[in-house]
Amino acid sequence: MKKIFIGLLVLLLIFAGYRILRKDHTASPSVARTIDIIKINEVRSIIKSNPKYNDRYAFFIDMKIPSGKNRFFIYDLKNNKIIDKGLVAHGLGSETKVKGKLKFSNVPNSLSTSLGRYAVGGHYNGKFGKAYKLYGLDTTNSNVFDRDIVFHYYFDVPYKEQKGYICNSYGCPMVNKKYFERVAKIIDTSGSDIVMSIYY
Repeated sequence: MKKIFIGLLVLLLIFAGYRILRKDHTASPSVARTIDIIKINEVRSIIKSNPKYNDRYAFFIDMKIPSGKNRFFIYDLKNNKIIDKGLVAHGLGSETKVKGKLKFSNVPNSLSTSLGRYAVGGHYNGKFGKAYKLYGLDTTNSNVFDRDIVFHYYFDVPYKEQKGYICNSYGCPMVNKKYFERVAKIIDTSGSDIVMSIYY
């Protein structure tokens, strides 16, 4: 009887260990895939080509992730890891009739998000409070400055992940105030422009 009990206990420990290892194994790839390595390398290429860009931090926004989930990532380029993440809204004009499927535009008054790489500029105080000017670095987002597309916060953007979708912006990457303050701290203490990549 004692041998059967010990045998069952050993089997239980093996099963528990397998579940833990399986959980760790399946969790790691999802974290690794959170930011497309191609997008990271594209940002690195821009940074290497111009010393005015910050070589420590970069921002990545993956528009394939639903708006109710964290998809704005602060990335440490030196240590190759995500150090913070939060919710971010996309433009109202990027909505389609298919839930979860987005479209993008660089056209003025489209109210759409523009894909591409951006340089985060200086801040100013506007109708949404503190906001940062954005400069498009690609043909797909070359009009963002003239379109008044900026990085700002908005009180209707939730802080925590949601089951559904969150509110839309008029094309700006718009975040929760609490998260905005953490991002702003990095921008304000940076001695050079930070690159932001929005992709789909």
